[in-house]
This record gives sequence, structure tokens and C-alpha cells, in this order.
Amino acid sequence: MAVTASSMMPLGTQAPDFNLLDTITGESLSLAQLRGKKGTLVVFMCNHCPYVLHLQSELIALAEQYALYGINTLGISANDIGNYPADAPDKMQTLMAKWGNPFAAYLYDETQTVAKAYSAACTPDFYLFDEDLSCVYRGRLDGATPKNKVPVTGEDLRAAVDALLANQPIDSEQAASMGCNIKWK
Repeated sequence: MAVTASSMMPLGTQAPDFNLLDTITGESLSLAQLRGKKGTLVVFMCNHCPYVLHLQSELIALAEQYALYGINTLGISANDIGNYPADAPDKMQTLMAKWGNPFAAYLYDETQTVAKAYSAACTPDFYLFDEDLSCVYRGRLDGATPKNKVPVTGEDLRAAVDALLANQPIDSEQAASMGCNIKWK
């Protein structure tokens, strides 16, 4: 497992559009269809990553809580399923059922073009966009990793989402997410 840091998309970047398979519904969905009224959280993730699994409870809680306030959470997996079959769309659907389907969608980026457009580098990699789809936060959920004893709180990402919802400035000093590298073809 190679620990990789997120690339940190420049703040203010417009969310790259996409049309991807939603593994929960089987439909092809666009960003325009999935965006939240107040904001959109895009999480590059995958089924087997220990960094993602370590944050599971907080990811679920965060997605469910902020959905009530108009923030849609979208999971996207771009891993090469030829070499990582645990990340295949049918397994993605199974994982979301196990998690209680907390996201607006769990999308499969088969061509990896969406991950590249977002400059995604690791799983998990978090991108928060405002109601105009401008990037206001990119980085980590919090300081917790599977190998340290830092509690999983979601404090970094939650502070950004709370500021967005309160129409307050979001601190531009943001720490990179760390996780498994995206499994490129």
C-alpha cells in the first residue's frame, strides 16, 4: 500500500462535469443531476482502501447529516478493476447497501478521466464545492489514519462544510488528504 497525498486542486476551480454510472441505481448520472442545493461533496474512494474503511462511520454520518442541509455527497471510484476486482461496480453496490446508501450516488469512473480532471490522487480524496460548483475545500477529513491513534472526528471537513452553510469564510490553510494511491490503468 503506497501512501499518497492529495494533489490539492486550486481553490476556486469549477467542478469538472461528468456523466458516470451510479452503481446504486444503475443509471448514468451527471454532476448537474446530483449537485446539492447548498453544496456538493465529491469523495474519491474505493471499496478496499484501509484509509477509506477507517473513516467509514464518519463518512456515513457526515453524508447523512449534511444531506439534511442541502449538501449532496458523491462517492467516485476510479480504480482499475482489472487488477482490483474488489472495486468493481457490483461490489460498490454491495458496499453502499452495507453502509445504508448514505451518498446521493456512488459512481464508477471506468475511464479514469473524471479522476484526472479533478486531479484526484488518493483514496479518500475530498472536494467540497459551493452552490455554484466552485471548489472551497480540498484535503482531508481529519488527521486520523489507520496507523495513528488520532480519533476520527471529521473536524477539518466539518469545519469547512459548517462555514459554507453559515456563509462564513473557509480557512484556505487546508491539509492534504492521505491514503492509498488511485489504481491507474
